[in-house]
Amino acid sequence: MRAMFSLPLLVLLAACAPGALPGLRPTLLPATAQDNARRGAVELAVKGNFGAVLNDIEAGGGPALERAFDAAAVPLSDRPARRLQLDGDLGLYETNPGALVTSLLLWGG
Repeated sequence: MRAMFSLPLLVLLAACAPGALPGLRPTLLPATAQDNARRGAVELAVKGNFGAVLNDIEAGGGPALERAFDAAAVPLSDRPARRLQLDGDLGLYETNPGALVTSLLLWGG
């Protein structure tokens, strides 16, 4: 019975561990200047060219989307899979640019 309670607790604690969500800082630590600069660059790349980014997602890629990937430091090897994911969730991103920014930050380094 004790093990039954321990396993979910361990899973939850592991999810809160530093580095468990690459690209996002743990919420209890203050944002560093580097975190803020990266988030700002991704927000500018996405929100400043939002229509072009959405068109690039629909087209399977393009310069505006690549600039957003670059700003978020998404590895080149991950980008084909991320393009497919973005296209699959396009309905969410069309109405919520913040969700797109967060996804890119999560996937980036």
